[in-house]
Amino acid sequence: MTPIDLDRAAHRFEEASDFTVGVEEEFAILDPRTLDLIPRFEQLNAAAEADACLREAVTGELISSEIEIISGAGEDLRDAIERQRERRRRLFALADAHGVTLGATGTHPWADYREQPIIDTEHYRRVEEGLKYVAWRNNTFSLHIHVGVHGIDRAVRACDRLRPVLPLLLAISANSPYLDGRDSGLHSARTQSFTKSFPRCGVPDVFGGWRSYREYIEFLQRSNSIVEFTQVWWSVRPHFSFGTVEVRICDAQASAPESEALASLMVACIAQALRDVDEGVPLAHPAPRLVEENMWRAIRHGLDGRLVDLDSGDEYPARAAIDRLAAWSAPMRAELGIEFAFPERNGAQRQRQMIEAGASREEVFAASVGETRQTYAQEVVV
Repeated sequence: MTPIDLDRAAHRFEEASDFTVGVEEEFAILDPRTLDLIPRFEQLNAAAEADACLREAVTGELISSEIEIISGAGEDLRDAIERQRERRRRLFALADAHGVTLGATGTHPWADYREQPIIDTEHYRRVEEGLKYVAWRNNTFSLHIHVGVHGIDRAVRACDRLRPVLPLLLAISANSPYLDGRDSGLHSARTQSFTKSFPRCGVPDVFGGWRSYREYIEFLQRSNSIVEFTQVWWSVRPHFSFGTVEVRICDAQASAPESEALASLMVACIAQALRDVDEGVPLAHPAPRLVEENMWRAIRHGLDGRLVDLDSGDEYPARAAIDRLAAWSAPMRAELGIEFAFPERNGAQRQRQMIEAGASREEVFAASVGETRQTYAQEVVV
């Protein structure tokens, strides 16, 4: 364990460059026949050591039936996606060679969390010891995006501006209607299970800059609340090790094109928030209770519901969140060459359409796993 060195963290951001990009995608490890979760991370991780590309790209994420693939630091979004595509292709080939398949929904539909072993690392032993049931219960899968930021004060202030954006990104990404063997009635059961259970999680406070954020981390250290900065699980946070703003609100995506579209939108939003900081664009920070209203709506209804314009108080169709974020981020999308396209229905909507047509949970999940295998496993030539 490395103690939290806040001076070093600030220095890391001074060394960072704006708009580098990192992609992190989490997958469930499944039995190809039954689609049950199976604890095979350690085997896959050991096998990845023989592949120079995967050796640095595969990592664990709490339970032994989960595997994460990371792009590393791309020079820009295009570079990060190209790197991630090659890593995915190799990961899926590795999974095939070891008799497992991979799924990409925010939760597994029927897995019993009590049967999922925690991986044996110092970090996750500490997480389990500190959180107990909260850690055991967290069998979830997500998509995280990192964008490089030069200067830690700018990074914290960009995080402040992304607070009201988080529910919109969640609604767009919703892909987890099932939990514990039943239809949860939610579009993102993952968010309810993880974000509403973990401490220091969900939508953060407004900090206003590095000084206030540093004082918060120092308080957590002084009060023996944390020993690692990653124990601050906010859905957007400055990442001290990488010199990035990390957005962590989104469900894992069933298909590779959706994951790339969502990654592109998140990069655009982070970049626009940073540009707005630099240009001093006025922003009235909405109260936490107002942002939480949209968070609940995103969890419950996803893109089938309605969100609230926090300036006017008027409702609008959640699907319009895509156009709203696209319009806001248009200046930086033009500057960085970012484009994206989303399908007519997101993952949760496609699953719910099958549910309403009478499909069983096994049929619904099998269809999603089929999408994942068909799209993530293929090498795409750019």
